[in-house]
Amino acid sequence: MRDLSDLKLQNILLDVDQDGIASVTLNRPSKRNALDLATIDELVDIFSTLPRAGVRAAILRANGDHFSAGLDLVEHHREERSASDFMHVCLRWHEAFNKMEYGGVPIIAVLKGAVVGGGLELASAAHIRVAAPDTYFGLPEGQRGLFTGGGATIRVADLIGKARMIDMMLSGRLYRGQEAVDVGLCQYLIEDPEAKAMEIAQAAARNPPLSNFAICSAISHMQNMSALDAAYAEAVVAGVVNTQDAARERLAAFATGTANKIKPK
Repeated sequence: MRDLSDLKLQNILLDVDQDGIASVTLNRPSKRNALDLATIDELVDIFSTLPRAGVRAAILRANGDHFSAGLDLVEHHREERSASDFMHVCLRWHEAFNKMEYGGVPIIAVLKGAVVGGGLELASAAHIRVAAPDTYFGLPEGQRGLFTGGGATIRVADLIGKARMIDMMLSGRLYRGQEAVDVGLCQYLIEDPEAKAMEIAQAAARNPPLSNFAICSAISHMQNMSALDAAYAEAVVAGVVNTQDAARERLAAFATGTANKIKPK
C-alpha cells in the first residue's frame, strides 16, 4: 500500500491535519489551474491513496483566483493528439473522478472564480460544493469546437438536468450566485467558503468512517442500479453499517438520553 509521503506531486499540494482532514490544493494559478494530464495523474494517485491512509475527509481547493478553467487547451493543441490518444486521456480523467466519487472519503470542494469545462467536471465529482460569490460555472465546449470528456454528461447532467447542460454547451450560458445554488451546481454560496468547507469536513470527520464510506460510495452506486437492485443493495449496506460497533455505541447514547439532539441551532 502506498503512503501519502510516497506520492510525487508537482501540480497539487497535499496536507493532512491532526483531525485526519486532507487539503488537496490545485497549484497551477498562472494557468488558472487548467488540468493537464500530469495533474490528472496526480489526482488519480491522491484519491487512490487517501481512503487507505486513514484520511477522514478531504477539502479540494485551488491556489490563485480560479478553481479551474478546465482542460489545458494549450497542452491539447501542442500534443496534436489522435482520436485514440484523446480517448485514453478522457479515460484517465474518468479514473480520477471515479476515485473521488466512489472512494468513500467525503470530499468538499471550495469553489471560486472560474469553474468551467473540465473544472466543472472535477467539481461535480466532489460530494459537497461550497462556492464564493465570485464563482461562475460554465461548459464552453461548444464554442471551442469540443465535447465534454470528463464525465459532465454523467455528473453535471445529474446535478442540473439534461436540458440545462445542453443550454450551457450550446449557448455558453454561465451560472453564478444564487441561481447556481438553485439549479444544483453548488450547495452553499458564502463569503468565506474555505471556513465553511472546513466546518463541513470537521463534522464529516466525526462520523464513523464506515458510515462515511457508505454515504460517499454506496449512494452513487445505487443510482446506477434498477430500483429493485438498489433496494436490495441498500438493505445489505444498511445491515453492515447499522450494526457496526460505532453505531451501537451511538444508539446506546441515544437510548440513555446522552446523545446530542437533532434540532435547529
